[in-house]
Amino acid sequence: MKLVKKRFICSIVLFGMLVAVTACNEKHLSENSVIGTVSEAATEAVTETATKAATETATEAATETATEAVTETATEAATETATEAATEAATEAATEAATEAATETATETATEVAIGTENEVVHGNGDYLGTYSVIDSVFGTEITVTVTELTRTIVTNALPDHETGSFPNDGNPHTISVQNKTYVYTTVPIYVGNAVSVRMPGVALNGVKFEPGTAETVNCASGESFRVEGLQESFDLGMDFNNAHVQPSGEYHYHGVSDLLVNSYSQAEDLVHVGFAADGFLIYYSKSTAYKTSYVLSTSLRTGVNCSLSLPIVNSLFDLTGTQPDGTYTSDWVYIEGSGELDRCNGAIVNGQYMYFITKEYPYISRCLNGEFSEELPRGQNLDRHGERPPPNQRR
Repeated sequence: MKLVKKRFICSIVLFGMLVAVTACNEKHLSENSVIGTVSEAATEAVTETATKAATETATEAATETATEAVTETATEAATETATEAATEAATEAATEAATEAATETATETATEVAIGTENEVVHGNGDYLGTYSVIDSVFGTEITVTVTELTRTIVTNALPDHETGSFPNDGNPHTISVQNKTYVYTTVPIYVGNAVSVRMPGVALNGVKFEPGTAETVNCASGESFRVEGLQESFDLGMDFNNAHVQPSGEYHYHGVSDLLVNSYSQAEDLVHVGFAADGFLIYYSKSTAYKTSYVLSTSLRTGVNCSLSLPIVNSLFDLTGTQPDGTYTSDWVYIEGSGELDRCNGAIVNGQYMYFITKEYPYISRCLNGEFSEELPRGQNLDRHGERPPPNQRR
C-alpha cells in the first residue's frame, strides 16, 4: 500500500510536473503566437507604411517628372510659338519697311521721270523758288528758270508737261506748236494794291502761260459789247479738259485750273505752288478750296438787241435784252469786297506773304495784279494786244 501510495504520489507529482511543463509550453507557445501576431502586424504596418511612402514617393516623382515634362513641352511650344510669332512679325515689319521704301523710291523715281528725263535734274527736288529746269522727252517740254538776286528769267518752249486735248477741234482750229518765249520777273515783289488790269498775269511752273481772258466779243446793234468768257457753255471755244486751248500762233495756254498741272506739282501741303505772277508774287492753288473768290453773278438783267458773236460760229442775230447773267460774259460778274477770302485780283495774304490763287470759280485766274510790274509782251510774243479783235477764226 505504501508502495502504491508512493507510486501514486509520484504519479501525481509527475502529473503535476507534466501539467506545469505543458502549461509552460503553452505559455511559451502563446507568447510565441502573440509575438508572431505582433510581428505580423508590425510587418504589415511597416509594409503598408513603406508601400504608402514608396507610392507617395513614386507618385511625387512621377508627378514631378510629368510636370517637368509638361513644363518643358509647354516651354518648348511657347518658345517655338514666340519664335514663330517674332519671326513672322519681323518678316512683316521687314516686308512693310521694304514695301514702303520701294514705294517711296518708285514714287520719287516716277516723279523724277515725270518732271525731268534724260538725266535732267530738277532743282531742289520739288523746290521751284530757285533755279530749275524741266526737260520732258515724252511731252517735249523744255523750260529753264534762272534766279539771281533780283530777277527770275524763264525761258520756255511753252509745251505743257502733261496730256492735252485734241487740237485742232470743232471749237479751236489751231495746232499746238513749239514756242520760244522768255519772261523776266522780279524776285523782290513790292505790293502796291492798285489792282491794275493785266492780260497775261503770269506763267505756270511748266512754262505754259496763264491767260484767262479771250478776244471774242458779242456786239449789239444797240451799242452794247460783251466780252465772252473762256469758261462758259454758250459758245464753243474748243477748251480741253485742262481748261486750255490754242492761240493762232500755236501757243497753248490756260484759262482756268488744270488738274493735271496741279497734280504734277502737288505735295503734302494744301497750297500747291503752280506759277509765277508778272509782278513777282507767287501763284498757288488750294486743294481744300479754303480760299473763296469775292465775285458773284450780277442780278441786273442784260440789255442789247440784234447782237452777234465776233466769230462766224454763230451766224444768226440774237437779243440779250432781259436775259439773266449766267457767267457767259465777263460783265456778268461783279466784285463784292469781303464776300470771300480773296481780293479783287484773286489774291490774299497767307502767313505774312501776299500770293495769288487760281480757282475753280470766277475769275479762275487773276485779271489784275497788286504788285509793281510793267506788262510787256515776252520776247517771241506776236499776238494782238488786249482789246484788239483778231481776224476771223483766230480764237484765243
